[in-house]
Order: sequence, then structure tokens, then C-alpha cells
Amino acid sequence: MILCSQVKAVVTELGELITRIKADHKIQKIVEEPLSMNIFTIGGTSTTGANGQFIFSQILIDCLLRLKTNKVDKKELIDHCKQQYQGNSAELSNLREFREDYSPEKALWWYTRESFFYKTLNAALCNENIHIIFLFRGFISDIHRQLEAYQADDTLRVYRSQMISSDELETLKKSCDQFISINSFFSTSTDKKQALSFLNSCDVGDNLEPILFEIDANPALVTSKPFADVSPYSEFTDESEVLFMLGSIFRLQNVNRSSDDRVWIVRMTLCSDDEHDLKQIFIDMKDRLLSSEINLQTLGKLLWEMGKPDLTEKYFMRMLEQLSSDDPLLGDFYHDLGRLASNAGNLDKINIPVNAKWAQNGVTIAGGNGLGSATNQLNHPFGLFVDDDQTVVIADWGNNRIMQWKNGDTTNGQVVAGGKGRGDGLHQLDRPTDVLIDKETNSLIICDLGNQRVVRWSRRSGTTQGEILIDDIRCDGLAMDEQRYLYVSAVGKDEVRRYRLGEKNGTLVAGGNGAGGGLNQLKVPGYLFVDRDHSVYVSDYSNHRVMKWVEGAKEGIVVAGGQNKGNALTQLCYPLGIFVDTLGTLFVIGSGDCCVMRWTQGDKKQGTVVVGGNYRGARANQFNRPCGLSFDRHGNLYVADGDNNRVQRFSIE
Repeated sequence: MILCSQVKAVVTELGELITRIKADHKIQKIVEEPLSMNIFTIGGTSTTGANGQFIFSQILIDCLLRLKTNKVDKKELIDHCKQQYQGNSAELSNLREFREDYSPEKALWWYTRESFFYKTLNAALCNENIHIIFLFRGFISDIHRQLEAYQADDTLRVYRSQMISSDELETLKKSCDQFISINSFFSTSTDKKQALSFLNSCDVGDNLEPILFEIDANPALVTSKPFADVSPYSEFTDESEVLFMLGSIFRLQNVNRSSDDRVWIVRMTLCSDDEHDLKQIFIDMKDRLLSSEINLQTLGKLLWEMGKPDLTEKYFMRMLEQLSSDDPLLGDFYHDLGRLASNAGNLDKINIPVNAKWAQNGVTIAGGNGLGSATNQLNHPFGLFVDDDQTVVIADWGNNRIMQWKNGDTTNGQVVAGGKGRGDGLHQLDRPTDVLIDKETNSLIICDLGNQRVVRWSRRSGTTQGEILIDDIRCDGLAMDEQRYLYVSAVGKDEVRRYRLGEKNGTLVAGGNGAGGGLNQLKVPGYLFVDRDHSVYVSDYSNHRVMKWVEGAKEGIVVAGGQNKGNALTQLCYPLGIFVDTLGTLFVIGSGDCCVMRWTQGDKKQGTVVVGGNYRGARANQFNRPCGLSFDRHGNLYVADGDNNRVQRFSIE
């Protein structure tokens, strides 16, 4: 928290008081308010790859700038501000003036003015209040157009002082040569002394550090985020203010102490979207998300990708109110609404923070009492599935059953399928390898490997047998998409097929060209994951890699491993359980390495060890032939620790 002196000055003249208030407003605007930024990590030493928040924030800005505005949204914004400033006569007067006199050529004047406009917009940007930013989008576009019109012609060196926490300073120090995007309009000055003077008016509190941004900005690099000297169009015409567009991208050069040892100097240079490390990522994301006409459906889909289903529904319903009953968009729109409804409750489960870390010591939440068949034991657990309430269902391979452990009950589990000895009866299972929950029918779908079939068991109390869904398939892994298509890996045929429930033959979606290491082949395909685009991820066990097959593709893409068997960060060793979050980050178990690795979308050359990797063993930070993995809605990681006959949970930090 920033601790500024409560008494700034004693004044006796009204004019002097007004001047002082304006100056204090400027100090607060420049120095004291928090500065929100995202970092995009690159280069050989990076272990996190592309920062998903960085990419999505840029795409969201682009989407909002291209989204048409209307009077309804403007009225909602004004009504919101009225409510926010109820009883504040000065701001309500500003609001009336804004409603009656605002014009696009006055956007910069309103932004720099001490009024509700700046306060509300900046608070929304800093707090990432997407709906308020959405309502402001027309005015943001007006500022963007003015900055383009007044774009600086020459390279400028500008400055900005700021108070940041010690932790934020350390993050900046570790981010040299990386990209930084600013999540608000970025106000700077060409006058270094003036920028430093703002720091003199603010007392440094505990855990706060004064910094001075020193930025070189070349207008030739500007592609979509302009900057301009806005002093002539500002309420503060006597200041040398240079304003950078919302979402401007900089490369952090270095962070050093000033020669007088009073402040930290953070040197940056302005970059464009076309920087080598960024260009292709932005092209791919925009082609996928913003290639068609931009409307509320586009915005909803983008927010869906960002793991914000509530906002997705909000804008979907907002658009539905605007469409006529015979609009040709309705068919596709209702399809998206159906997908959203069928996947309700699941989206946040797979929205894992980009740089998340987990406790290195796991907690046993199932088994861990030696190999056995009692209800507090497991016998080589394979696949597992975590429900919304953190109930875990486990394919208890050696006990020929499916076990269920409810959250908080780490003593005894419950047999929910099989457990009647090894056999091929409908009441029996034979070495099941994977299991998932079909929420629509409240049933378990089980990969019954030994019986070469896929079966379904109801979760209703009293169920004593299952039913066969797919027969004559030596299955190993299962996945289901939001349309309830079932994906099954067939070990004997080295392929993956997609089935509509009730269908017997299915459609080939990966492999099927014999066992091998070609891009159109698989060799002992194991666990599966299907993303929202219906791309299928396959743990290609004997090829020591994970493959991604885009829907309709004839060949797969290597997204992890593929560099022969090994324990280097560029390699995998007999991969098994896999999971992919909304940002395309892959989590995979290296069963031979006894670890869980993370491979980010932007870095397919090497992964990082998330948990494990401490040799084979039974300690809390070790595994012994781990098999399946999953996450709960909070981002906690669950691992079926096969030869230790237990399931471990690693809490997200």
C-alpha cells in the first residue's frame, strides 16, 4: 500500500487550492495508482513460454476496438456511473456535461480531466473489469483514433515515475529482455525532472520502491498501438505528457539503481506486434478467434477461451436479444449456446494460471495403505477423473474395479463398479485402465482393457452391473468432448476413434496407419485429451512423445517429446496421463522419469518439471510408475501413483 502524507500543504486562496488539488490528482494518477502489466517470456532460459494473459489481453483489446458500439451500451455506462457517484454533485454535474456535450474529438480531454471518466475507466482497466471496459469500448476507440491522428513523428525518450512493491521490482529484474504489455493507457513525460518530482510528493512506505521508467519510443515501430504528445488536447496543457495506447508493448532492457542511489531506473523500448517472437502467435490467435465479423458472439467465444463462462453467457444472451427470429446467425449461435450449457461447471476446472506452481510434497487422498483390495487400499491405480465437488474416481487396475473417494474422506473409498473378481460378466471388470464421468447421464464410462470393451455404469445407488458401449476394442484411454462424443485409444490398432454414444464402429481421428514413429502413426497410444476445437492429444507411449491431431488432419503434430526416450527436459520417457488447459498448456506424466511435466504452447522444444522428478520412491515428493493425472476446479493436481498404490494431491500455490 502506498503511504502518502495526509497533509500535503496549507493554502488560503481558492485559486491556489484548486491548483493544488489538480496537482495532487496528477501525482495520484502518475505515481500512486497501481500499474497493471503482463509479461511475455521468451528466449533460451525461459521455462514458462508464452504468457497466456499477455496474449489474451492483446486479442481482447483488438476485439473490443473492432466491436461496434450502440446507444444502449452508452446508457448502461452512464447509469453505472450515476450509481457509483450518487451524492457526489460535482461528478454528477460532470456526468451531465459528458452526456450532453461529449464528442469523439474531445476523448483525450475527457481522459486527462479530473473526473469520473478517468477514474472509472482506469479502475476498470487496473481491476480487469471486462464488462465496464466493454461499455467504454467506443470511447477507448475514440482515444485510439486521436492518438493515431496526433502520432509523434520523431523518436522520443520519455519518463514515468512509479511506486511499486519489492516483489514487483524483483519480477521486473528477472524479466530483462522480455516483453511487457501495459494494461492501461500509459502516461509519460518528456521532462525527466518533472517525472522525478512526482516521487518527491509521495512518502515511501514499507515494502515500496520508487522507480523511474526510461522509455525510447520510435514511431516507425507503431503498428496498432500509437503514442502521442497529448498536452495540446489535455486539461493539463502546460505539461509535456506523452500518452501510450492501452496495451502498448515494450521490451524491458535492464533494471539498475540510479547514480545517486535514490530510485531504480527501468529502461524499456517500444515494440510492435510484429516483433519476431510475437508475430506468428498473434497471427495464429487472430486467425482462430477474430477471422470473421466481430460481434458479441466473437467476444463471447474469446472470453470462453479465457476461462470466463459467466461473461460468455452474458454476451451470448445480450446478442440473442438483438437477433431477429429469422436471422441466419441463429443456427450457429444456438449451437454455441448448447456447447456452453453442456460444458457448464467445467470451464473453470481447466483454467490454470500460466505460471502456477504446486506444493512439491503430495498429500495421499486415496490408498497409501499398501497393495491390497480393502476399501482403504489400491492395487496399481491407472486413470482417474476429478468431479466438480473434488470427488475422485479411480481405475483400480489390479483390483478389477472402479473406486470413488469423496473429498475429505481419505480413509476409505467406495467400490462403484466391478470389484467382483476378474471376469467378463456385466457385473465384472478386467484390469480397467481409464474412467470418466458422463454428467448428462450421471454415469461412469470405463475402459475395460482386459475384456476389450468400453462399458457404462450408472452412478445411482444400487447399480450392480454395467452395459457395453463398444465391444472388441483393446482400449487404453478415454476422453469426451462437450458434444458428448467419446474418444477411445485402441492399443492393438495404434489408433484413436471417435464415437457417438450408441455407435459401434466410430470415426478414425488419429493414427490408424500401423505402429510407427511417423507423423501419421502412433505406437501404443495411451491416454487422451480433447480440447474445445476437437483437437485430440494422445500420449504416444512407445514413441515417447505427445501428439496433437487437429480435427480432420491426416497427420499429427508433436507437442512434447519426440526426441527419443530420455530424462532431459527436451525428452519424455513413456508418457501416460495428459491434460491440456484453456491456454494450450500441456501437462504430461513421464512414467519412466517419475514426474509431471508442463509444456507450454509457445515452447515445444522443452518442458519443465512441475512435481516429482526426484528419482523413484515412496516419499511425498516421489513417484513410482505414475500413470493418470487430473486437476480439480481450483487447479490442484492429482496423480495416480501406480506402484505406490496411492493417489497424491499437490495443492496449487
